[in-house]
Amino acid sequence: MIQDGPYVMLDILNREAVRSYIIDQKIENVYLLAALLSATAEKNPDFAWKLNMEGLFTILDLAKEGHVKKIFWPSSIAVFGPTTPADATPQFTVMEPSTVYGISKQAGERWCEYYYNKFGVDVRSIRYPGLISYKSPPGGGTTDYAVDIYHKAKHEGKFSCFLSEYTALPMMFMDDAIRATMQLMEAPKENLRIRSSYNLGGISFTPKEIAESIKEHLPFFDITYAPDFRQAIADSWPNSIDDSYAQQDWDWKLEYDLARMTEVMLKNV
Repeated sequence: MIQDGPYVMLDILNREAVRSYIIDQKIENVYLLAALLSATAEKNPDFAWKLNMEGLFTILDLAKEGHVKKIFWPSSIAVFGPTTPADATPQFTVMEPSTVYGISKQAGERWCEYYYNKFGVDVRSIRYPGLISYKSPPGGGTTDYAVDIYHKAKHEGKFSCFLSEYTALPMMFMDDAIRATMQLMEAPKENLRIRSSYNLGGISFTPKEIAESIKEHLPFFDITYAPDFRQAIADSWPNSIDDSYAQQDWDWKLEYDLARMTEVMLKNV
């Protein structure tokens, strides 16, 4: 256990330590964010499955036993796959993920829904698109090019992208993602129809489009393209997401478009 001010970091794989702390401290709401992301998980699939799944069972069981009242667990657009409709991907659709990360998130969704239906566990989830923040460095995800590009643009004036210039992916500025998470957790239980994970749309753009938005501020920025193994991962994911259930159930609305996000990112990286 690591204490950092009012926050406590626990080793999620130490089941007994996590159980003891949550029970002893009478913690009622848990945000379980620990996971190994897509590109990193492909390099270490055994550990990725262990990390992404075992911690979830620990928290779900605590809620089943009545110790935890409400759980937030993040899913991802990685639950979709190459057979999923790529444009305006609906809430209910074909899901055949082709990565370890996506497989673990799809399995997690099914377990969350099962624990809700079988035991009444109040677990809530969002299928996040790629998340972009100036406060955190890239963390091993396929969408992380859209974080790194701002750092490289501002400090080096150039960037080599590991995806092709026309690869469209759903993205979201972190402020929107945090606001969506809190809105979902504060929503009345009876309003929520989805207990697997809610689709969450964002701003879909390509590396070429984000580069053009950067050039509005840094005209001499130069981008090159060198697709690697992450291209196949990106190609299996949607181009855009239909999040109408989130809009209807907890009044979700996006605030940051590409231009506004670029302005804030370049100001702060």
